[in-house]
Amino acid sequence: MPSVPSVTVAICTYNRAEFLRQTLAGLARQDYPAAALEILVIDNNSRDDTRAVVASFASAVPAPRHVLETRQGLDHARNRAIAEARGDIILFGDDDILVEPDWVRQMAAPFAADSNRRIGCVGGEVVPVFPDGLPEWVAEWHSPLAFRADCGPLSARQVPMGANLAFPMWVFARVGVFATALDRSGRNLFSGGDAEMVRRVRAAGCEIWFAPAARVLHQMPASRTTMRYAMRHAFDSARSRVVDRAQQGRATGYLASRFLTSFLKAVGYALISLLSLIVLRPGHAKKSLVRAWRSCGYLYQIPRSLCGKL
Repeated sequence: MPSVPSVTVAICTYNRAEFLRQTLAGLARQDYPAAALEILVIDNNSRDDTRAVVASFASAVPAPRHVLETRQGLDHARNRAIAEARGDIILFGDDDILVEPDWVRQMAAPFAADSNRRIGCVGGEVVPVFPDGLPEWVAEWHSPLAFRADCGPLSARQVPMGANLAFPMWVFARVGVFATALDRSGRNLFSGGDAEMVRRVRAAGCEIWFAPAARVLHQMPASRTTMRYAMRHAFDSARSRVVDRAQQGRATGYLASRFLTSFLKAVGYALISLLSLIVLRPGHAKKSLVRAWRSCGYLYQIPRSLCGKL
């Protein structure tokens, strides 16, 4: 059998033991050579039975290794995974994904054929699934990436998702590790650390590829389809975008103009939401209110970032 690159699968987790159990069950069925596969579970201060779930897979080959990362935050956990990884490739997966037996093989294949080190990142397809049902009013925000039908490079505007994302280990020596101010920590729903990393990899002259056959199912329980969650996610994701843009330099003019447009959008979407309620279209009212609250996230964070605060 030809040699294959060694792969470290890193699952960062926080209080999601039952979802993690399903993810680890999928990893135990991978058709990748066990000698070339490492599985890390980076436990970011979980208070549930995460450690026991990992221990229950001790007979798997390879068995997952539990690593406790006490610095709270997804990107602290990602960076710990990078420090602990022994593979040539590190493959990040969310703790609530369902994977096919060929997942690791499909994600590693582009790197295996890349003798010139052109590829700095590979993203796989992410398909959201809703075990508890999908309310119509949130459906438009959840769909597969579908960037391309075959494996190959992405355009400069296309960014794969952190739920299914792989990097060659050499790329971190070139661009550094994840920025720790951009992703969720505890109860906040910040996002953007993966997109910021992809941007740095591109700036270093590397290609970003998409592997549609390396599909994962991303479980979205009822708790992620509520109005409360949608509002929190919209507000915090807007804040993280501002933090990211402020760190890129020469952002004052952009943020000032974004503040004005966000104010107008907040007012406009709030009025649309009210009108939708009056004409008995509650789904449209909810969507508009979420969009108004996203604009409020920009309004909250822009002055703070301009003053040097998170």
